[in-house]
Amino acid sequence: MSEIFKGGYQVRVAVLTVSDTRTKETDTGGQLVQRLARNEGLEIVDYEVVADDIADIRVIVSEWLEKDEIDVIVTTGGTGIAKRDVTLEAIEPFFEKTIDGFGELFRYVSFSEDVGTKALLSRAAAGVANDKAIFVLPGSRGAVKLAMERLILPEVQHIQSELTKHHEPRT
Repeated sequence: MSEIFKGGYQVRVAVLTVSDTRTKETDTGGQLVQRLARNEGLEIVDYEVVADDIADIRVIVSEWLEKDEIDVIVTTGGTGIAKRDVTLEAIEPFFEKTIDGFGELFRYVSFSEDVGTKALLSRAAAGVANDKAIFVLPGSRGAVKLAMERLILPEVQHIQSELTKHHEPRT
């Protein structure tokens, strides 16, 4: 993938890790998202780590949704079925449209690649809000790597071009 995408600009990404135990220094999942994105020519414009708290997650995501310099939001963590896993509950209300195929394909590929039936516990999801794609990923490095390499990075350019199709080109 080239560094400059269709439309003449880089896709700009914000990364949010949701965890009660991780810090920016110990957050291997969020760091992996950033490394893989940069390796494909995407620009990381913001990065935060926040506790598993619906209100705290919503504050950051709502701020990012208002920033023109962010095209895509990728979150890691908080997608399981435990009581503390609230990322989807925090973010889903922002979705103007869901990208159902993302979660479906994520679970399918996870099932096929050694996760087996445990894949049904994943609540990985994606949607669109304010002309931005939002990807809600599990926090494990394996899940992050799978989602980024197999699903997000191959399609992020196309997704972003669809979301900005009827907008004036930015400079």
